[in-house]
Amino acid sequence: MSLSGRIGAVAALVVAGALVVGCGETVIDASKAEDAIKSNLETSLHRKIDSVDCPSNQKVDPGATFTCTVTAAGGKQAVATLRILNKDADVRLVGLKAKK
Repeated sequence: MSLSGRIGAVAALVVAGALVVGCGETVIDASKAEDAIKSNLETSLHRKIDSVDCPSNQKVDPGATFTCTVTAAGGKQAVATLRILNKDADVRLVGLKAKK
């Protein structure tokens, strides 16, 4: 099955947490988000994920979406789309598709 073929099975809640930075801005903790996405996808897809790369300064804006690049074993890449659920920086995986 393709990396992006089972998004319905992996749309579980990922708690990313927030990190307060600079002038009172709250941003997603990219490292926590990357680790949670990697673990979630490996468990759900039963595939080895080599890496996940998320933006480092994603502001916490409930309802907004952002993307992370997922690299599976063998080098195949996909784009994971996440939606920020609340001010606590909880996010949900809402899309996963092969990177062109």
